[in-house]
Amino acid sequence: MTLIKNISGFRGTIGGENNNNLTPVDIVSSIAGFSKLIKENNPNNNLTVMTGRDGRKSGEMIQNIVNSVFSSMGINVIDAGLSTTPTLCWGVLNNDSVAGLMITASHNPQEYNGLKFFNSEGEFLSKEDVTKVIEYSKLKTYDFAPNASLGTINKYNHLIDDHIEAIINLEILPLKRIKELNLYVVADAINSGGAIALPKLLEKLNIRYKIINSEIEGVFNHTPEPLEENLKDLSQEIIKNNADFGIAVDPDVDRLVFFDENGKILGEEYTQVFCSDFVLSINNGDTVSTLSSSNALKDLTKSYGSKYYFTPVGEMNVVKKMKEVNSVVGGEGGGGIIYPELHYGRDALVGVALFLGLLVKKECKISDLKNDYPEYFMKKLKVLLKDDKIIDKIFQDITVKYSDLSPNTDDGVRIDFEDGWVHMRKSNTEPIVRIFSESSNQSKADNLALKIQKEILSLSN
Repeated sequence: MTLIKNISGFRGTIGGENNNNLTPVDIVSSIAGFSKLIKENNPNNNLTVMTGRDGRKSGEMIQNIVNSVFSSMGINVIDAGLSTTPTLCWGVLNNDSVAGLMITASHNPQEYNGLKFFNSEGEFLSKEDVTKVIEYSKLKTYDFAPNASLGTINKYNHLIDDHIEAIINLEILPLKRIKELNLYVVADAINSGGAIALPKLLEKLNIRYKIINSEIEGVFNHTPEPLEENLKDLSQEIIKNNADFGIAVDPDVDRLVFFDENGKILGEEYTQVFCSDFVLSINNGDTVSTLSSSNALKDLTKSYGSKYYFTPVGEMNVVKKMKEVNSVVGGEGGGGIIYPELHYGRDALVGVALFLGLLVKKECKISDLKNDYPEYFMKKLKVLLKDDKIIDKIFQDITVKYSDLSPNTDDGVRIDFEDGWVHMRKSNTEPIVRIFSESSNQSKADNLALKIQKEILSLSN
């Protein structure tokens, strides 16, 4: 696999040749390039960064390299060890760190790893800064620090505890009533940071629990993306243990999905809907999500008399818009919830707490929750093309064809039809067009996606 460098960070498979995979050589040049950017943005001395990793086998090895390179560039390091991405982001925001670096390949399989770069506010770097890091990572030489100016490396093992303490102290949470719910939960921690963080959070909230896939030994017991087809064991365990509901996260714990008491997934698109409903019921305001996210959040927001905004796909874009409109909550349809009172980043742990707040208000079985929300169905397809250079021309032709529907072209093309919508966008790394569609029933959603797929293939010939 080719080493991928884009606005979400750098990632690749471990081993092999440098420049083609994520190797020690690539890690050194990437962190040296990031260090150069940090120094440019912070011309003062005594700079500190925070680093963390998920549960992959390669994580500790990479973190040792990362920490050493930061030190060799004269930057101090707070090593948070095995952690979660939202924990690291919260930690950077609430310490004197000028940047953060999380070692994770998110929902990719265990043979992958990656580097996620964060600024002093614990947020993804801007597109301009990522472009600089990519450029600097290709340099042949770097200005390494002399012996007297090497950075220090200090371990801090309580960041998850600090993060969880901040969550349970959020003013919005009805903490006493949550503790009185007397719920039993089964959670799939996918052999990573969630196996540490989820028990700590649930214990603080007086929620009884069972954690499956809790061993952190560098191996994921199933494909790590929190989708229904990967979570059959969780579904069975919920039924077997007569649990009230289920929770699944991804390896770096920024994505979250819920299951009802019957072992049925509630859908990753509805995570932000449930959590946002609770927030809006206490603190009404505007919401933000992406062009590929369900209309369910839009409908919910309008039911409160507030405004809904959508952005190009990507946490960085959502956060930028949330700040612009002073949104009270936001996220992405893939199971990402952003609650700015805590920090501007997708956070599965705060999502669990907000969901429990919703259960206090609803006083119903989890299986009855979705009855209170518009029901939508989605279809996701992709089209592999021979040449990615033709994708822009295809999008232009489709935009012209459907010009009477005023397509949104902020990120690929989104077309809102009378009976649903379709969003098509190109991959950053492959000649692929990803197609997302949604409608009021599955058949209509399927037909919309297949219709656009057919048109793309026709225009590519």
